[in-house]
Amino acid sequence: MQGFARARSRSTRRRQAGTAGAAVAAAALLLPLLSSGPSATADGRPSPSALQREFAAAADEFDVPQSVLLGVSYLQSRWDAHGGAASVTGGYGPMHLTDARTALAEAPHHSHGAEDARGDDARPARTVADAPLPEPAALPPRLRTLERAAQVSGIDPEQLRDNTAANVRGGAALLAEAQKSLGRPPSDDPAQWYGAVARFSGADDVATATTYADDVFDVIRTGQARTTDSGQRMTLAADPEVAPDRAQVADLGLRTADAARTECPRSVACEWIPAPYEEFGEGDYGNHDKAQRPHSQSVKYIVVHDTEATWDTTLRLVQNPQYVSWQYSLRSSDGHIAQHVPLKDVAWHAGNWFVNAKSVGLEHEGFLVSPDAWYTEAMYRTSARLVRYLAHRFDIPLDRQHILGHDNVPGTTTATIRGMHTDPGPYWDWAHYFTLLGRPFTPEAGPDSAVVTIRPDYDANRPLYTGCTKAGEACTPHGSGAVRLHTGPSESAPLVKDIGLRPGGQDSTTGVNDTGARASTGQQYAVAGREGDWTAIWYLGQKAWFHNPRTEPTAVPARASVLTPRDGPAEVPVYGRAYPEASAYPAGVPVQSVSPLPYKLRAGQEYVVGDRLPGEYLYATTFDTAGHRVVRGEEMYYEIQFGHRVAFVKASDVEVRGR
Repeated sequence: MQGFARARSRSTRRRQAGTAGAAVAAAALLLPLLSSGPSATADGRPSPSALQREFAAAADEFDVPQSVLLGVSYLQSRWDAHGGAASVTGGYGPMHLTDARTALAEAPHHSHGAEDARGDDARPARTVADAPLPEPAALPPRLRTLERAAQVSGIDPEQLRDNTAANVRGGAALLAEAQKSLGRPPSDDPAQWYGAVARFSGADDVATATTYADDVFDVIRTGQARTTDSGQRMTLAADPEVAPDRAQVADLGLRTADAARTECPRSVACEWIPAPYEEFGEGDYGNHDKAQRPHSQSVKYIVVHDTEATWDTTLRLVQNPQYVSWQYSLRSSDGHIAQHVPLKDVAWHAGNWFVNAKSVGLEHEGFLVSPDAWYTEAMYRTSARLVRYLAHRFDIPLDRQHILGHDNVPGTTTATIRGMHTDPGPYWDWAHYFTLLGRPFTPEAGPDSAVVTIRPDYDANRPLYTGCTKAGEACTPHGSGAVRLHTGPSESAPLVKDIGLRPGGQDSTTGVNDTGARASTGQQYAVAGREGDWTAIWYLGQKAWFHNPRTEPTAVPARASVLTPRDGPAEVPVYGRAYPEASAYPAGVPVQSVSPLPYKLRAGQEYVVGDRLPGEYLYATTFDTAGHRVVRGEEMYYEIQFGHRVAFVKASDVEVRGR
């Protein structure tokens, strides 16, 4: 069945964008459909076309072009229902109808807790208690769209939350109501719905509403097809000729956000909400450091985080001088971006001072232990455009050695390994993210390549994770971009050990925050062996096996430079930061120890090279920037993909080979 048809016969259709009475009558007539949910086959599985039919019926009922309804839903949820669970912003179902009153009462909330996001020994750790949740009455309209959908459609709010067909109808009713409120008649032409789509976003500023509508119409122009989380095949046929009337946004009466100091691409909506640079007694200050990047230091990394907080809480935290900071926050509901710290300055976000000094931090609204507190397509898209802009500006390669998750940043010393953060976690869709970046993970070599790129099918790959709500308790089954690593080519073999996380030598676990035996999409590793449907890689100084059948591969062959210890030593040390040699420090700047981590890179093992860079240290421990110094040494380092996190080795200890 086609995803949409521009021309439709309306002779027998009820026009329901009008009175609430007609909507209530229609809801009563369709109650059997809403009660039974999506149509099913004889064996009880969802029909592949059931959801497609529900979109077609809702579009026909409310006089909304199917392409517009499908495009809006794709940007919100990629047509997924998420098992009826709410997103981090309280959105339900394929149309992401928001009911934060209900979602806030039900959803788990997690604090960053004790935090040393600066990541050095010169200053005390920052701590923060759980921030209070906002009162429901204070929630903005964008977090209460389900309530409005119930009013204009006559559908019970519980049905809108729990029933896919009802949710799609509610979204169609909202679009029809938005079109009517703008004084525009229903139209078969999707181009005439630009203003209604912008209003549907719930954005309160012109730039965000425009960006959202632009993205919806980009989806309509290019088309999309995928299988949803409920196993249903959805199609939106491309309409490359659609030319929306973008001037309609002017009729929405929205504010103009302060973007004067922002550093963002024109294709996103960006607002300046500054983090404070303040001194608050006894020589202490926060919450970032002034610098002159890239003139003082090169920027090598972009670090992807999730906030572990709602949007309002996130903004309160970054505006607290006694907390930590990051350059950008991204809102889940519509992809809106707030910039807090100029790119030339150093934010305190990664828990590793070397990485902080050479990176940009992006916080995405979400919770890593809640697989269905989902990241919206709107947020993925604006984040990808921001990353492309930053990568171009600082000449950062678009690969997983430079686009890091916070969970890929190494501890600086042995003592800090166990406290390193694990966001954005195994539910962040790196494959989709890099497709949006224009760098999809595709085969680069033959089937027997010496290097592989981890690349499971996100939707089909559902490894067991535990501890999302209670220690040891299984998390909700969900797609994941990570594969689990074993000591042998068998599911029954123990998981590999991470002696940094467990110095006593215990096995790794299935815990959602346990990164000890996990390889993530896009990460590249040297092959250490193959046996049947299993592939071994070098990982944390040991062989680690993952299931990789040729018929359903979880990795693709790759080409990359690898390194191994030089001839002679049986093993070489591995570091969590690339600091200069002692002789490089000028008078007045304390020498920083180059402390090896507890892991070893052993002879005969190979690891993929990410970058070659000099030892470097930013000395910035005072509010007065006059004494700040960048110390750069002669000692060169290589960044490597060593485990789930990256690491550094001295160039003098290793030799590099092409693979």
